[in-house]
Amino acid sequence: MIDAFRRLYGSADGIRVFRAPGRVNLIGEHTDYNLGFVLPVALHLATYVATAPARDGKLRIYSEDRRESAEWPAGEIAALTPRRHWTDYPIGVAQELIRAGSPVAPANLLVRSTVPEGSGLSSSAALEVSSALAMLAGRRMAPLDLARLCQRAERNFVGMPCGIMDQYISVFGEERAAICIDCRSLKHQVVRLPDGVAFVAVNTMVKHQLAGSAYKERTEQCAAAVDVVRARHPRVESLRDVTPAMFDEAESSMPPIIARRARHVVTEDARVVEFVAACREGAVERMGELFEASHRSLQHDYEVSCDELDFLVDAALGIEGVYGARMTGGGFGGCTVNMMQPDVVPHFEREIVQLYHERFGIQPGIYPCRPSWGAEEEKNLERIPAVAQL
Repeated sequence: MIDAFRRLYGSADGIRVFRAPGRVNLIGEHTDYNLGFVLPVALHLATYVATAPARDGKLRIYSEDRRESAEWPAGEIAALTPRRHWTDYPIGVAQELIRAGSPVAPANLLVRSTVPEGSGLSSSAALEVSSALAMLAGRRMAPLDLARLCQRAERNFVGMPCGIMDQYISVFGEERAAICIDCRSLKHQVVRLPDGVAFVAVNTMVKHQLAGSAYKERTEQCAAAVDVVRARHPRVESLRDVTPAMFDEAESSMPPIIARRARHVVTEDARVVEFVAACREGAVERMGELFEASHRSLQHDYEVSCDELDFLVDAALGIEGVYGARMTGGGFGGCTVNMMQPDVVPHFEREIVQLYHERFGIQPGIYPCRPSWGAEEEKNLERIPAVAQL
């Protein structure tokens, strides 16, 4: 990466490299912006941003994956407006840094990522967090403040009303463990994964256009459900506060579509809690059952799945040695996450690729999910993967 930086900018003097991982969410989908519970793992797939000071007063950024560059006078960053372009993510971060009292100095940035874009493995949060670290250039920021700043960048500049999960796990990830995040208190607990279990993500390689608009629609529908329950229980602030009994009591007062959305969130929060308990007990069969129950809720109640995701889940559940499968991420494409016996992985990969290609004529992406450390400065530059190396 150093050689690439030098070729691009003519010098690598003062270069530093920062890394932030993507994530796969094991369970707890669309609960984060409802202030509930989620259980993601940070991945070995990550975004790397190399940075060095620029002497001409500009902030430049180049993406190897897209082979695109952009530049701005550093003094004008605070006045920029969104372009609906990938650079909105680092520029949104830069503006939030400025608001937080951390000036963004002129710099040259080079972005290299192994997180597949549009896969539901949170390439956007990996870019936000790695960009933030690069622009901080070694200045300290508390980890939670860093995660919240990157979330604000996505909400305020990019315009996506996301929860905190993706940025949080990119900052706080741990090796060989999942992180159970309480999206209200913003505290977490480390959940060690049972021995004898492997997780594999399968990328549909599609992203349907409904994704962005449907995400905003779901947030509005969840808010509408909260209004109905709050009429009976004034202390309810979000669906996180709604127990199954409270939902049952209020369901008949909700329009059917609002009731389905609320049912998913209420039951999904309960599934996260039970999944964590099953992890600690090593109850892998129950973990697999909760995976499938989560997917069916997303498929039928929250309605954010699609034919490709449903096919991959159904096909995976038919392969011997697979404990469970579910869609992961926002939906309408992206990835499934599959839980299985480790010795089944090679057979699973061959079988799922063949079945999916026969059905859709698409070669799916396969990504072993190895829980990784969260964002950090990359001191060992030899560990940085080559361009497009997965």
